[in-house]
Amino acid sequence: MIFITAKFRIKPEHAEAWPEISREFTEATRAEPGCLWFDWSRSVDDATEYVLVEAFRDDEAGAAHVGSEHFKNAGKTLPAYLVATPKIVNFTVPGQEWSELGEMAVEA
Repeated sequence: MIFITAKFRIKPEHAEAWPEISREFTEATRAEPGCLWFDWSRSVDDATEYVLVEAFRDDEAGAAHVGSEHFKNAGKTLPAYLVATPKIVNFTVPGQEWSELGEMAVEA
């Protein structure tokens, strides 16, 4: 799978509204057949920082995402709400699901 994590620094005046601002893009991406997950989290240390954790089935699904109309539209509209260009980490990893964190195993 293609595993991506990106940090978005939102302009302070738009930080509270970011989930709604990015909703159309988020919902359209989640509806892509090759999208495994597309989840936003907000930093507990910086209220203007959102972290996006996303995964796509394979290179083909990742390319379809980047080539989609909603991705192109987001690239035109979302930067107006950002302080800086998002930072990204992108890797191809085996599997298509989360693995368990064995060091913190929960005993039943």
